[in-house]
Amino acid sequence: MADLVLKPSKARSVLRRHPWIFAGSVDRLEGRARPGDTVTILDADGRPLAKAAWSPASQIRARVWSFDPAESIDHAWFKRAVAAAVARRAGHPHLAGQEGMRLIHGEADGLPGVIADRYGPVVVLQLTSAGADKWREAIVAALVLATGCAAVYERSDSEVRGLEGLAPVAGCVHGALPEAPLTILENGVRLEVDPVAGHKTGFYLDQRDNRRLTGELAAGRAVLNCFCYTGGFSLQALAGGASSVLSIDSSAPALATAARNLALNPHLDPARAQWQEDDVFQALRTLKADGRRFDLIVLDPPKFAPSAAHADRAARAYKDINLLGFRLLNPGGILMSYSCSGGVGLELFQKIVAGAACDAGVEGRILHRLSAAPDHPIGLAAPEGEYLKGLVCQVG
Repeated sequence: MADLVLKPSKARSVLRRHPWIFAGSVDRLEGRARPGDTVTILDADGRPLAKAAWSPASQIRARVWSFDPAESIDHAWFKRAVAAAVARRAGHPHLAGQEGMRLIHGEADGLPGVIADRYGPVVVLQLTSAGADKWREAIVAALVLATGCAAVYERSDSEVRGLEGLAPVAGCVHGALPEAPLTILENGVRLEVDPVAGHKTGFYLDQRDNRRLTGELAAGRAVLNCFCYTGGFSLQALAGGASSVLSIDSSAPALATAARNLALNPHLDPARAQWQEDDVFQALRTLKADGRRFDLIVLDPPKFAPSAAHADRAARAYKDINLLGFRLLNPGGILMSYSCSGGVGLELFQKIVAGAACDAGVEGRILHRLSAAPDHPIGLAAPEGEYLKGLVCQVG
């Protein structure tokens, strides 16, 4: 086993239990280690601090498995860590009975680079770090033991793997996917999930509670859902009693899935739903020119800023889309605006939305600040894990 020695004064973040060791903090590697191997983190005086996974290709040179340097990182360790993550969800009252749930959320669950989402009998696994990739077999075995799932499908195809020097990987690693389309029941609405080709691991589970809030706010309102994907917000709005829901997305396959989702829910009135394939920015300008108005608008765009380096460009896009949204609201209308960009913090996002309201000539107030559902926790020592933020604003 190799030792990773930190530069003087660079042990502070580890002592504060931050799980990342950046390249600039590393003095030297003593011994040999292949990508993903476990190394012992030492301070400049040689004092052991933690056990971590070595990743020489990444700017994050090591990711901490355990802050106990005497811990053995082995199959038994992963069995305990995965079981603990699953048990935390089982004990949360807001997650009781959910058919779609995140079981492991990376660093926040002490398993950096490991994402696992459950959709009924299937667990979809995503491994994004060299350490997680090396321990694939142990992680899969631990998930099967902790959940009793029929299948584990790996979706390790995100671009971030390239930063770790890893090639994309996808396919079943345990069992087989069911032949029938996979569906989940979420807050009374049935939804189709595609673990093979769907976004992320098949669906956006992090917005579960925010979709429920949309339904609670939608009664009697004309709703506009932008970047609707497969219609999660739209169907909750219909279930909540919206008078009409216009849903816009640029993806024809996503809209086809959304239409199937509506058909899966015979208690929802299809006459109140309209699906539109279009560029959202252009569509909003056309709606404004046509004099259309809405009582509730949902803006859930894709990630405009994957890192802080893209924040300025992303700020312009967020400003534009929120300005268009505010201009389409009736007096007393509600804008639900989201950002999933890790490079745009909540303070900056609120400034952007406030600037958009000012430019639109409306007076707004924040009713709710929103984040991801509780199965997507944030590590106290690693606030970088907070990526999803949302504001519910009322105008007039």
